[in-house]
Amino acid sequence: MSTASPALNLPNMMTLARLASIPLFVVVFFLPFGWADVCAAAIFLLAGITDAWDGYLARRLDQTSRFGAFLDPVADKLIVATALVMLVQEHGNLWMAVPAIVIISREITVSALREWMAEIGARAKVAVSNIGKIKTVTQITAITGLLAGKPVIEMDGSLTLSPLLWVSYVLLYVATALT
Repeated sequence: MSTASPALNLPNMMTLARLASIPLFVVVFFLPFGWADVCAAAIFLLAGITDAWDGYLARRLDQTSRFGAFLDPVADKLIVATALVMLVQEHGNLWMAVPAIVIISREITVSALREWMAEIGARAKVAVSNIGKIKTVTQITAITGLLAGKPVIEMDGSLTLSPLLWVSYVLLYVATALT
């Protein structure tokens, strides 16, 4: 790991910006304007892109740090959990609640497992795999699509989903299965 100041490098600043974007993301999501859905989705997608870039840049620029290795997954889990909780509230159905519970539970469990494995000196045994990376891309894509369009609640209480939302639900279940 690099010996550079852990909080003053570009990758860590990107991670901190991702954390700082969470309150803005929440506020935009709940704004009563037609453009709020797409704007919230864009904020979430930008956070997903910076997640990929900060790790790449840390390795490329030799700016990896223990602080970054700790903070990056925390930032990812917080914004994903925030988005899923808001989507459960927005969609208000079992089809959204089940994957949200599975994904959030998995994130908490994996964080605890990594912490425990680090304590016993075996952190490498729970390193990110290629399936984990595919899950992350699928999850970010699904959540972005779910944020971009809200379901229409009909007079009889049923939900009408656009094609984007149907595809996003399918991707969310694929991500849940990969979880």
